[in-house]
Amino acid sequence: MIRRGHSAIAAATAAARSASLAFCLGLIGLTGAAVFAFLPDKAPVGVPSVGGPFTLVNQDGRTVTERDFAGATHLVFFGFTHCPDVCPTTLQQISDVLAALGPKGKAMRVAFVTVDPERDDPASLKAYLSSFDPRITGLTGTPEQVTATEKAYRAYARKVPAKDGDYTMEHTALVYVMDAQNRFLGALDLTRPADEVAAQLAKKI
Repeated sequence: MIRRGHSAIAAATAAARSASLAFCLGLIGLTGAAVFAFLPDKAPVGVPSVGGPFTLVNQDGRTVTERDFAGATHLVFFGFTHCPDVCPTTLQQISDVLAALGPKGKAMRVAFVTVDPERDDPASLKAYLSSFDPRITGLTGTPEQVTATEKAYRAYARKVPAKDGDYTMEHTALVYVMDAQNRFLGALDLTRPADEVAAQLAKKI
């Protein structure tokens, strides 16, 4: 009995390590894509595909697909309205960058995809995003639709139970830069001042 217990624990531990390794490798691949995509005049080699078809609903209840964002460089960010700090901070930073772009960013659009479709319906997204730049579109859908979108963008999201019976969400905090053909260009570096980020982004528009 004891040996079987040890074997089961060992197997479970090995499985957990494999899952963790797979996730880490995915992040490493995505980070590599972000780094290489910003090298001038060089196409990334061996970069994993990021982005793809999706069907979601915006904050006005209208069905939206990736085709609605094609035709101009745009940003994609995964988050949720109950996020205590990372999401509102990032959305404000994005808003500041859009303002710093001036007329050059007129056609710029941002997709804010919720990772918490259970709580984030269109009305919740509309109220939440009213504090940020109007070019930011909130997107939600069924859990299956949201999960499919996360997979397409190689994003990570996981529900984490809280002590009070509520929950929060762990999620990828990258801001994806996509071109007019919905191809991944890299991750937006928001550690610098908005005007510097805008100057870098302007080269991709």
